[in-house]
Amino acid sequence: MTKPVVIVVGADKGGVGKTTVSRTLLDYFNTNNVQTRAFDTESPRGTLKRFHPEITEIVDMTTTPDQMKIFDTLNSGLSVTVIDARAGLLSPALASLRDIGFLDAARSGQITFAVFHILGSSIASLDEIAETSSFMTGAKYFLVKNFINDTQFFQWDESTYNSYFHRIKNATELTIPKLNQMAYEQVEVASVPFVNFVANKGRNEDAANHSFVLRGYVRHWLANVWREYDRINLTDLAGAKSVTRGGEK
Repeated sequence: MTKPVVIVVGADKGGVGKTTVSRTLLDYFNTNNVQTRAFDTESPRGTLKRFHPEITEIVDMTTTPDQMKIFDTLNSGLSVTVIDARAGLLSPALASLRDIGFLDAARSGQITFAVFHILGSSIASLDEIAETSSFMTGAKYFLVKNFINDTQFFQWDESTYNSYFHRIKNATELTIPKLNQMAYEQVEVASVPFVNFVANKGRNEDAANHSFVLRGYVRHWLANVWREYDRINLTDLAGAKSVTRGGEK
């Protein structure tokens, strides 16, 4: 049986585009034929589920019954579980994973665990790195600079940033580039996965009438995002091999 893979995407700061990153991960795994399910922790109304309703369940990760829905079913045959942690939940979620013994299971190799920590541009976001570092033993830790919201990361002093970054052994940096604003907004309106928008499909996989120009912007952007995922061998994490090169069809 394939070893379960759990990926938590989150940040303690809001407005950094964590759900956008979760959506790109689900598109990437789906295109690479990796069985995936997702949990949206923006209970009771989730954003991720709007884009990936077939594979996403809304949960309240702070409650024991919903924690059981996620972690008691890791051997369900689906190799990757993506958890989109709502703003402010990353540190409490990691503490809960420690308390239920999940982090111990990851350290012992029973589960592959990865954290995509979406960074903001403020020093408070760097403080999050220090706070989460104690949970990262046995986990694959990705620090994600997400430019989707015009975030400017160069407000940080380089030496200050490095002092935080190097506290995490084997942390890996990722960059999510800026997507054309009108293209981003049209995908939001369409409420479809990025790959469906590029393929000119609607919510029910039917043919749509998305702009050729905006589809091109999304295709180019997604290709760049997926090159980052190829660079870190993300499909290897799930025990699969990449069958695509970026978002190009």
